[in-house]
Amino acid sequence: MKFTKMHGAGNDYIFIEDFKAAIKNPSKLAIEMSNRNFGVGSDGLILILKSGTADFKMRMFNSDGSEAEMCGNGIRCFAKYVYDHKLINKDKIAIETKGGIKDIELKIKDGSVNSIKVDMGEPVFIREKIPMAGNPGMVINENIHLPDGVTFQITSLSMGNPHAVIFVEDVLNFPVSKYGPIIENLNLFPERTNVEFVQVLNKKEIRQRTWERGSGETMACGTGASAATVAGVLTMQTERKVTVHLDGGDLKTEWNEKDNHVYLTGQAVEVFRGEWLLS
Repeated sequence: MKFTKMHGAGNDYIFIEDFKAAIKNPSKLAIEMSNRNFGVGSDGLILILKSGTADFKMRMFNSDGSEAEMCGNGIRCFAKYVYDHKLINKDKIAIETKGGIKDIELKIKDGSVNSIKVDMGEPVFIREKIPMAGNPGMVINENIHLPDGVTFQITSLSMGNPHAVIFVEDVLNFPVSKYGPIIENLNLFPERTNVEFVQVLNKKEIRQRTWERGSGETMACGTGASAATVAGVLTMQTERKVTVHLDGGDLKTEWNEKDNHVYLTGQAVEVFRGEWLLS
C-alpha cells in the first residue's frame, strides 16, 4: 500500500489515497503506522477519500487510533497533496471533515503549493457543543482544580474539535507532559480535549505548546493555534491577527471581525513516499 509522509510545522501525518474505501480498520492501521519505532512514525494517519459534498473528504486518526474531527496542519498538508499529486487543478478547494466543510486557498509557486490558507470556520463557545460539562455559558478564564491541588484558568472553545487554552508566563519550561494528559482526560471534557499552553510575547505574537488529544505533545497544532488566537482576543491579551510560534515553526492566524471566521495560514511539506507491507 502506497503512502506519503508530510508535515505542517513539524506536525507530521501519513497520507493514503483511499478512494475505494478499501481500508476497513483505519484506527488499527493508524496505531501501527504511527509508531516511531516499529512503523513509519507520525502524529497520525489521514485518509484521502471521495466526497459527495466537497472536492474531497478527509478522515484523520490520531496515533492512538482515535478519530479526530479536524486538524489544521493536516488539512494544509492534505490540500498540498491533492494539488501536487495532480488530483485537482485549482487554487480554491473544499474539503469535507467531521468538523464540517473547510474552504482552502492555495498559493502556487513553480507549479507546486507554496502556502495554504484555511478557513477554519467560526469558533464555538456553547459549552455543551465544545463539549464541556458544567453550567451553560462561555468558558473564559474559568478555574479548574486538578487532583493534585493545582488550579488553572482555562478558556475553552471548539474549532471543530475541543480546546482548553491556558496562559502561562514561561511556556518553554512549563511541564506540559505532566499537566497535558491530566487536563485532556478530566471528566469536564466528555470527549477529552486538546490543551494549549500559551505565552503572550506581545499583542501580535504568542508562543504555544500543545498537548494533543490522542497524540501527546506535538510540534504544532493548527486548530490549537486558532483556538489560542481566539482565547487571546477574548482575554484581551492579543490582537485579532497574530503570529503563533511553535516548536515546528510559525503559523499566521486571524480571527476576522467581519465574518467571525478564523483563518490559518502556513506551509506544508512532503517528506517522503513509500510502501507499507500489509499483513
